[in-house]
Amino acid sequence: MLFRRFSLIVYALLILIPLLVVLLTSVKTLQETFANPLGFPKDGLKFENYVAIFQEQTMAGYFMNSTIVTLFSVVLTLLFASMIAYGITRLNSWMGNVVFALFTLGMMIPAQVIMVPLYSLMLDFGLTNSLVGLILVNISSTLPIAVFILTGFMKTLPRELFEASTIDGAGNWQMFAKIAIPLSLPSLSATAIFLFVMHWNDLLYPLLFITDNAYKTLPLALLEFQGQYSTNYPMLFTGVIIASAPMVVAYVFLQRFFVAGMTAGAVKG
Repeated sequence: MLFRRFSLIVYALLILIPLLVVLLTSVKTLQETFANPLGFPKDGLKFENYVAIFQEQTMAGYFMNSTIVTLFSVVLTLLFASMIAYGITRLNSWMGNVVFALFTLGMMIPAQVIMVPLYSLMLDFGLTNSLVGLILVNISSTLPIAVFILTGFMKTLPRELFEASTIDGAGNWQMFAKIAIPLSLPSLSATAIFLFVMHWNDLLYPLLFITDNAYKTLPLALLEFQGQYSTNYPMLFTGVIIASAPMVVAYVFLQRFFVAGMTAGAVKG
């Protein structure tokens, strides 16, 4: 018990200390940051960095781009993944197992392996420097993990409900919309939070496909504070805090659904 408490304290410090450094740096000037990186500001907290970021019209555009890409990516991924997961569970045969195995294999392919052919494909279709192209790539990259999570949950749904609905004359689309989706809301909520974090923080695909400033997302825009010879750490860390705020707020308000969704279906019967 003592060792467990000590381990938890050490783990908490490993998280809190970097977080505290980021928060303190965001309310310092650049000179104070280099003079005393780990100390408190001498002349009080300075929020000019936050004011400067919000005054930049380009930063507001980056925030809007991230919001559009993340929102459409999460919603469309959940829509397709839920339909695929429902189809796999309803097949209940070797064909369903084959489809599920193919999506599982998609989770094993690192994104870096397919960067060159993916970029060539997007270039041929004219989808580079496009939010639509970025959304399509996000959907294809996270669809396997979403199908994996939702299939595991939908397999635990009572088949008697679907059999009774079939006797009453309900079709597959009706059973999907009126039975599978309502019963899967905890798992859908957990998957939505997971996808939101992945898409909101994604840097690889925007860095690969976006070069026009008009289509940059927030993580990609934060690279502008890093130069070849120097880095504006106060502005960079301020941007990191602002970019992290939506995720923190979403998790605080939806943590109940996240925990319920991740544990739902873990025990059958």
